[in-house]
Amino acid sequence: MPRQTISATYELEYGSDTLMMHRDALRPGERVLLFDDLLATGGTMRACLDLVEQLQGEVIGCAFVIELAYLGGRGKLAPHEVFSLVIYDNESA
Repeated sequence: MPRQTISATYELEYGSDTLMMHRDALRPGERVLLFDDLLATGGTMRACLDLVEQLQGEVIGCAFVIELAYLGGRGKLAPHEVFSLVIYDNESA
């Protein structure tokens, strides 16, 4: 029986984690907007992008409520468009 899920592993500050998604979650060519509450180092969203791309989906953008810009996560998501409601440029904010 073929695997029903795909996975993407990413690094954390203290180890690694894995995200999984059902193979039938989207069809090739489907447009996807990825949304999360926080963009920090970008590892979680990069893994989400990898999952969508494995299924040949089209990511139209990544949206966040808060972005900790000083951690550089936006760079891991290039060339995808990134939108954040609130951006903190330094740790003391």
